[in-house]
Amino acid sequence: MSSGPVITRRNGAIFEVVLDRPKANAIDAATSRLMGAAFASFRDDPDLRVAIVTGGGEKFFCAGWDLKAGASGEGPISDYGVGGFGGLQELPNLNKPVIAAVNGMAVGGGFELALSADMIIAAEPARFALPEIKAGTLADAATIKLPRRIPYHVAMDLLLTGRWMDSAEALMRGIANQVVPAADLMARARELAQMLAEGPPLVFAAIKEVVRESEGMPFNEALWRINRRGFPTVDKLYSSEDQLEGAKAFAEKRAPVWKGR
Repeated sequence: MSSGPVITRRNGAIFEVVLDRPKANAIDAATSRLMGAAFASFRDDPDLRVAIVTGGGEKFFCAGWDLKAGASGEGPISDYGVGGFGGLQELPNLNKPVIAAVNGMAVGGGFELALSADMIIAAEPARFALPEIKAGTLADAATIKLPRRIPYHVAMDLLLTGRWMDSAEALMRGIANQVVPAADLMARARELAQMLAEGPPLVFAAIKEVVRESEGMPFNEALWRINRRGFPTVDKLYSSEDQLEGAKAFAEKRAPVWKGR
């Protein structure tokens, strides 16, 4: 287990990243680089299959960009490290599942950090907002992502007004997968992570690459690339022992044993 503003823990195939910068878990460039290094180590470690990202304390998941750093001269466009702001949203070739366990307020870049995960489990007190409009700046990643995730008019409401969205609305809008009591948040996130860790890693990798790389493609082009093994993860999957193991396990009515090769 590491220490400092970015705490990492390993639990078998599960990797946990805790952003722990009291009082609000805001992210400056140095912290972002640490987060990027943590997520890159997760990506590159064949023994790790699923990551959980959460915030330290109970009040904040992440308050976004550290305005104190900004006041000291750090610009909104800085060297945020290999994964971009928060270490996750621009990390290339991240083909493993990531769960955001949103324990408190996810504000601005903190909301964007949660959106960078594949699944979001929110504590009941969690709230989400994009207040950049009130500071005269752009919520860049959210402006790109939100209208693709939820109805356009709801996304524009959040972007244009900076209003708060509580956990119940986040669940209703499809931002959160589940909302649980705060005391149950990490247990539920770990339960979900364990289920994913026992799943087929090569299939997960193919799902993540196809979803990511086909986002701007016409449907027929994307399907053509899949059928011709034009995505590296799909090509690897279709040539793997796991592909054969899945078919055998189904025919033999037993649980498959995934080896990731």
